[in-house]
Amino acid sequence: QVQLVESGGGLVQAGGSLRLSCTASARTFSRSTMAWFRQAPGKEREFVAGSSWSSGRPNYVNSVKDRATISRDSAKNTVYLGMNSLRPDDTANYYCAADREPLGDYVETAVGAYDYWGQGTQVTVSS
Repeated sequence: QVQLVESGGGLVQAGGSLRLSCTASARTFSRSTMAWFRQAPGKEREFVAGSSWSSGRPNYVNSVKDRATISRDSAKNTVYLGMNSLRPDDTANYYCAADREPLGDYVETAVGAYDYWGQGTQVTVSS
């Protein structure tokens, strides 16, 4: 059974920073594009950042592009999402996802492209 286990969420003041972690099995991680999505109450789940399995090339949604860094540690089968200058509108449940059949180096942004999901970790940014 595929498992993606997230950690690192919590309550942060506006302007602060955090780092989310997601650990997968080696089989899942090694050839999967790994990504982070988020879902705020009453809103659709949206792509935040992704990292291709082949080159680690990142892709970010415009709203976080200058504030986020996604990275992957193959030795730990872990993908990280670091965010700074957090804003109240970053408040959401953050989900890790794996695309087990990526198209080369391309990082998909559609929810439907991802095969496996973590349980989510809540990030709340207070003003």
